[in-house]
Amino acid sequence: MTQVLITGAGAVSCLGAGVTAMWRALCAAPDSLPARADDPGARMPLPLIHMAPAEPGPDGRATRLALAAAREAVADARLNSRQLARAHVVIGTGGGNADEWERPLDPARPCTPPFTVAAAVSADLGASGGATSVSNACAAGGFALGIAADTIRSGEADVVVAGGAEAYSRVALGCFNRMGAVDPHACRPFHRERGGTVFGEGAAVLVLESAEHARARGAVRRYATLAGSGWSCDAHHLTAPDPQGAQIRRAMTDALHDAGAAASSVGCVVPHGTGTRLNDVVESEALGAIFGDGPAPPLYSLKALIGHTAGAAGALGALTGALILDHRTVPPNLPLGADQDPQCPVRLPQGGPIPLTGRHVMVNAFAFGGNNVSLVLEGPADGHVEGHGA
Repeated sequence: MTQVLITGAGAVSCLGAGVTAMWRALCAAPDSLPARADDPGARMPLPLIHMAPAEPGPDGRATRLALAAAREAVADARLNSRQLARAHVVIGTGGGNADEWERPLDPARPCTPPFTVAAAVSADLGASGGATSVSNACAAGGFALGIAADTIRSGEADVVVAGGAEAYSRVALGCFNRMGAVDPHACRPFHRERGGTVFGEGAAVLVLESAEHARARGAVRRYATLAGSGWSCDAHHLTAPDPQGAQIRRAMTDALHDAGAAASSVGCVVPHGTGTRLNDVVESEALGAIFGDGPAPPLYSLKALIGHTAGAAGALGALTGALILDHRTVPPNLPLGADQDPQCPVRLPQGGPIPLTGRHVMVNAFAFGGNNVSLVLEGPADGHVEGHGA
């Protein structure tokens, strides 16, 4: 089977712009809460919002975040214009440029659908291989990466620029408030007093390419291999996961099988972990079923630090997994201490980074409608493509 390498990465989130800034913040694990966002037009109880720095420009906010991450990823991979011309683009987003249709109507600025984010990235990069938009809600970025890997494995492309992007949506925030799914304090996955999630925004974009193409062009960077993906849908409820978690377990099992990896080789899991009551319990039980025969792998709870970035969550989780493999280090989780929910007996290392053991990292993204995706990334990621030095 064709090996799919991650040879470039870009990111922007509340942690700042750039992959370096993101990794430093993950390892620092600050325990202070983000500043409360000011949106005087939002007629609702306004929770914490993890805003990301978006560069100014004529495009919608999600597009601008995606462009910043994509440009960094392409520069990191050192792709030239000829190589980019044949590349495909796959971007996951739940709401797209929500700010474009949540503002007062302006005939000179028509509303834009979500798929324009992928189209804008493709046009900006000069990538004419095809632009695909994925909108599987909060699993969109994870599905986008799975589609990108399949595109390379099938021989349809040598290079795919893929990831996810999401910007603040007043409508989405209002819906979550109405459902009672927003924590008024912070996003606290696996906490005994968690009250819901907290919105975040950002983008993560990865350059995926076949190992053969990477070697032929002399690529010098490799974060990890995107070794496997597993998709499932339980269709149990419009918003709630199936309490039995059968299809969540299936996504994880299928991803391991696709990667040819044993559960015992997983050295870290980046969970979906939204901070909502049922989701965290169901995922904890599913993880226990998958890894129950051996030592539980440590989890890195990304959303506790950056909030729930919806359509970008799976991509930001995958980037985090790639960085964990690249640095052979699991960052510390935000402190839970004795406040961890006993119904969520997952392993959440705190206090400082720990060495990564195991060759694989699993990343989960589970969405409304029961849309589930799991990714398995593979190391060792020594920072070089085989046969080429930096």
